[in-house]
Amino acid sequence: MNSLAPESIIRAPAEVRCQNELQRLREWDRWPKPSGWQLSPRAVEVFILGDPGLQIRPKYIGEREQVQIAIATLASDRALLLIGEPGTAKSWLSEHLSAAICGTSQLTVQGTAGTTEDQIKYSWNYALLISEGPSERALVPSPVLLAMRQGQIARLEEITRCASEVQDALISILSEKAIAIPELERIEYARRGFNIIATANTRDRGVNEMSSALKRRFNFVELPVLANLQQEIQIVRQRTQEMLEEQGLSLSLPDEFLETLVTVFQELRRGQTLDGEQKVKTPSTVMSTAEAISVLFGGCLLAHYFGDGKLHGNHLVRLLMGAVTKEDRSDLEVLGEYLETVARNRRGWVWKEITEARRLLRAL
Repeated sequence: MNSLAPESIIRAPAEVRCQNELQRLREWDRWPKPSGWQLSPRAVEVFILGDPGLQIRPKYIGEREQVQIAIATLASDRALLLIGEPGTAKSWLSEHLSAAICGTSQLTVQGTAGTTEDQIKYSWNYALLISEGPSERALVPSPVLLAMRQGQIARLEEITRCASEVQDALISILSEKAIAIPELERIEYARRGFNIIATANTRDRGVNEMSSALKRRFNFVELPVLANLQQEIQIVRQRTQEMLEEQGLSLSLPDEFLETLVTVFQELRRGQTLDGEQKVKTPSTVMSTAEAISVLFGGCLLAHYFGDGKLHGNHLVRLLMGAVTKEDRSDLEVLGEYLETVARNRRGWVWKEITEARRLLRAL
């Protein structure tokens, strides 16, 4: 971390935001730890899934078995690949697993079409390289190489966004747990505790398909889209409250508003009402839990800065319009049809306000 106070940082990493919880777990932890780990696998599980008795908030709400498989994988010699639809908390889980296991989540490579092999292995400070030739001083280690040297977790986001040759650079690292630096006539070997967590969106399949050789070096854990209404409400409420606290704001999140918001997202995502009795059109964009959190938080900001401090249906509709049209503006018709055929037949003050706010769609 730099010298900035944590409270002045827009988004502090997990190991900073959760430092008190991690300290409590270190004091409580009595189980054996894999070499290089700061917490035992059991304590990592508690950190991820939460424990009210220890005052540990859940970081991920989902299947315990999936979390256990992910943690056990990182204690083995195989890397972990978290896959799923956009917005299923892959990066969020990756960050918190890394923070709990090795104390840092910042050894990260963001996969893009422009990611190079240098960003996976190492590069050079060219001014030093020209003046004194290949040397340790001129070497610029990648986050992966730093993780190998320090026995920590490296994170590779959106692995299928990387070109095939960049992906293939990982094969020898995952197989041999080493990186050759021929310019220095040296091989860097990974310390115990080193591993890699990669993430991939299922919607990116076919962009840069992983080779069979690379797939064999990962254990795959798929994070599903939440189907349980109450679980998704819990996640949306908890994360929005955390974001409001970070902003120094205090707004009420009414149960009925939250239930309505998540119901809208689940029904547009599924293509049918929750009771299964009515089909609805689905928009092109992903109606993810992360998007629901963004809509609710945005509504809170509108209510605080431009309203009466209370959430209203027009806040929800105004932000839904932006969320739904991210891929295709014509999806406004999908939202309009949903409000006309589903929302207006529902009872409750939020549904009534949403129905009244349909005029915002007609004005476009």
